[in-house]
Amino acid sequence: MKTSNYKIPIEVLRHSCSHLMAAAILSLFPETKFGVGPTIENGFYYDLELKENLSFNDFSKIEKRMKRLISQNLTFEKKEITIEEAIKLFKKIKQPYKLELLNDIKKYGTTKVSEYENIKTLKHKNVNKVYIYQVGDFIDLCRGPHIKSTKDLSNISFKLTKLSGAYWRGNEKNKMLTRIYGLGFEKKEKLDEYLKKMAEAETRDHRKLGKELDLFCFSNLVGPGLPLFTPRGVIIIDELKKEIEKICSTYGFQRVMTPHLAKIKLYELSGHAEKFGKELFHVSSEQGHNFVIKPVLCPHHTQIYASQKRSYRDLPIRYMESEKQYRAEKSGEVGGLNRVYAITIEDGHSFCRTSQVKKEIKNIVKIIKEFYTSVGLWKNYWVSLSVRDYNHQENYIGDPKDWDECEKILEEVSKEMKLNAKKIEGEAALYGPKLDFMFEDSMGKEIQIPTVQLDFATPKRFNLVYTNEIGKEDFVVMVHRAILGSYERFLALLIEHYAGAFPLWLSPVQVYITPVGKAHHLTTKKITQELKEYGIRIKTDLSNETISYKVRKAEKQKIPYILIIGDKEMKGRYLNVRARGNKIEQLTKKQFIEKILKEIKTKKLS
Repeated sequence: MKTSNYKIPIEVLRHSCSHLMAAAILSLFPETKFGVGPTIENGFYYDLELKENLSFNDFSKIEKRMKRLISQNLTFEKKEITIEEAIKLFKKIKQPYKLELLNDIKKYGTTKVSEYENIKTLKHKNVNKVYIYQVGDFIDLCRGPHIKSTKDLSNISFKLTKLSGAYWRGNEKNKMLTRIYGLGFEKKEKLDEYLKKMAEAETRDHRKLGKELDLFCFSNLVGPGLPLFTPRGVIIIDELKKEIEKICSTYGFQRVMTPHLAKIKLYELSGHAEKFGKELFHVSSEQGHNFVIKPVLCPHHTQIYASQKRSYRDLPIRYMESEKQYRAEKSGEVGGLNRVYAITIEDGHSFCRTSQVKKEIKNIVKIIKEFYTSVGLWKNYWVSLSVRDYNHQENYIGDPKDWDECEKILEEVSKEMKLNAKKIEGEAALYGPKLDFMFEDSMGKEIQIPTVQLDFATPKRFNLVYTNEIGKEDFVVMVHRAILGSYERFLALLIEHYAGAFPLWLSPVQVYITPVGKAHHLTTKKITQELKEYGIRIKTDLSNETISYKVRKAEKQKIPYILIIGDKEMKGRYLNVRARGNKIEQLTKKQFIEKILKEIKTKKLS
């Protein structure tokens, strides 16, 4: 689409669409109070306070009104006015949320006051004038830019997609507003393609499949953000844990266990108390105990290292642990397994000499490759060399010279291992730079989980030393590593990546066995017992339901193999093995067991 030979950026079109949607809503629901309406990836949204509840049935009505406004060729009028004029205007049109923003601009020079924990740190700017935009009857406080008129939206394809609740200014103490989302693309084909992807993503949603496959649940009595894992869910987590620990142990990592609590001083020393601040859970008792529930595992691991004197001959020392940590996330951000209060972290730390760091990092990269190959994700990936924000080095702990050396080491590892890491500023950890691995799942969505982080700062804070060859004490270097990150988030990823149809080695039930009738019960039980002796996970169904119903039930549970035991199976040598996807083959019992055991051992992917 061109205006005066200039292609309008898609972000400007989407931003203008959000104003157009607001104008349409105002004409249909005149008493609407408007919050904010920015662009987002692939579309836009607007936060609203309505007198009546909005539903999906209203979407077509709003879209129709948006198209009518486009056909009227309404201009987007921009005006620069004083703050006092703007306050009078928004008072007159009864828009309290805009008034709140204007009063913050008047007092502090910004609308971002709610983002500052300490208002005293806010640098005041003198702002005398603001911009407003008007399209139709809708007036908004907005910097722009916008299109010239609604005619410029005549070729854009848009669709309103969903509703949600959103606290005003992201603060749960404020009123909950209605957020209405829309998509906007320059071509209908792109919109259709994206809608198709969204429909597919909905069928793969881990919250939906987790319930259907009986993997996890939530309880109002336990509380939100605290998932409860069923026996089936625990099987998957245990298999992942066994695999990661098996791989890591071959590189010298040893398991440790640490408590869920610690004194606040531990996290003050590590720097996490200041970093996490309001995200810390505090625990006290009538006996005078005051503890913090651990937000991270690494400070505990430093204390295992510090529990005895270490020599250069002992290094590297490598610890690994899969354990809960806790973060007091904002309640409005908690949902599914991706954002929870109780997080089961797969964590590991190496304590080594500077001369050993490179080899340590390379070994961790090999672990990442081996593990992600086993789950089918070592395909489309790229690596971020996440470094400091050089303009705000006060946000990090440690000596800048140590940071320089850490970043240099990671760059060299990237070159030597041909990782082609892209240097990205501002993404480093609190204590050091890192290599972050970015993967694409089956839906093309980018995910970042595995990470290798280099840390010279923490050992100095905790005085973690070793005795070198000449009897003097040197500080160790800490290498932090997370392979699968949190089991909650990783399980959500795998559910959606495989659409619940897990590879055999991860499937909670690997074989479903059912008899045709009562005459076949004994043979079914005998085969079940034989398979169980090989460690194969079996679900035996002796119910009186029809075979077709039972097969459908097993298919809905996405079980890899189904065995139906009838007269032929009872009297003959062969089993009719129905594989997921309805492929049927005849195998002897021995051949079937060998096939399954081989698939499990080789981590064959479905």
